[in-house]
Amino acid sequence: MSVDLLSIDSLLSQEEIELRSKVRSFVETEIKPNIAEWYDNAVFPLEIVPKMAELGVLGMHIKGYGCPGRSSVEYGIAAMELEAGDSGLRTFVSVQGSLAMSALAKHGSEEQKNEWLPRMAAGEVIGCFGLTEPSSGSDPGSMTTFAKRDGDDWVINGAKRWIGLASVAQVAIIWAMTDDGVRGFVVPTDTPGFTATPITQKLSMRASIQCDITLEDVRLPESAMLPKAKGLRGPFECLNEARYGIIWGAMGAARDSYEAALNYSKERLQFGKPLSGYQLTQQKLVNMALEINKGTLLALQVGRLKDAGTLEPYQISVGKLNNCREAIEICREARAMLGGNGITLDYSPLRHANNLESVRTYEGTDEVHTLILGNHITGTPAFR
Repeated sequence: MSVDLLSIDSLLSQEEIELRSKVRSFVETEIKPNIAEWYDNAVFPLEIVPKMAELGVLGMHIKGYGCPGRSSVEYGIAAMELEAGDSGLRTFVSVQGSLAMSALAKHGSEEQKNEWLPRMAAGEVIGCFGLTEPSSGSDPGSMTTFAKRDGDDWVINGAKRWIGLASVAQVAIIWAMTDDGVRGFVVPTDTPGFTATPITQKLSMRASIQCDITLEDVRLPESAMLPKAKGLRGPFECLNEARYGIIWGAMGAARDSYEAALNYSKERLQFGKPLSGYQLTQQKLVNMALEINKGTLLALQVGRLKDAGTLEPYQISVGKLNNCREAIEICREARAMLGGNGITLDYSPLRHANNLESVRTYEGTDEVHTLILGNHITGTPAFR
């Protein structure tokens, strides 16, 4: 039975519904049968990259340069379906498209765009986005990675942490402080002095890759700088693209967990009847369904605003804060409904809940988005 209590499908176009069906089918055949093994073994399946390119979800909302050029709502729908499979697989699409490719599309030169974007859209090149540092996550303005002029070249020294895909990427977008403020650089990962080391022993996002990066005298030509990005506005514009995808994606994880709990409750007998026949079970399922419907409507409204060109940054914070917060509670409740069986990888809710611990943290913590909204509501910044 569908979780759509409000006929939300009536707000979608036929093209949007067809895209959803296409991505959902991909998730059912390519991700769900394998995700338990990938997660258990902490493996990101590189073989899925060309399949995702063929699906048309890499750089999905970028126009030109071999990219699909789909709408923001279509990208959001795809993110929701992919995260119903696993947050780590949706995160790959986000790092590749919303961060690395978006940085090139928004801030790159024509030469940089033509060199990288078509191959990234085709899945031939993987990109990463180096902003966060070991000692600066929520406050990227305090970054210590520095790019210094040396003749006609730039030389970068520093470190980055929690950088998705860095050890398998062929190109990195690295943000560094300069004497003229924060600037972005296109760094081929085979450049001498660039080292990416996967972070292991994770309890979350196990079917994905996050890395430490060290930059030791990484020498780049002048042409490596992103010409249109100056100051923190450059990376923040990319982060907002990634945050937008999370608004939809979190609801995909929530929906999949709800469906797992619903199906289990219909089959599991306790005291002579299915769990679904008890009032407490129905109350839990109703509460989940209500929040999924509200969160999906929120995501759709944000997407329509984005496509209309009227979306404000604080509105992205509304979606990221609300949908991550509600999704993680839904996944935890679903896990509890599964009892002891819920701690195994036979069922998705605890895996989704563990992944959402990361999703809730990256691209702005709950606290950061609360302060963004508090600043909008009161007119008084309270970050310091």
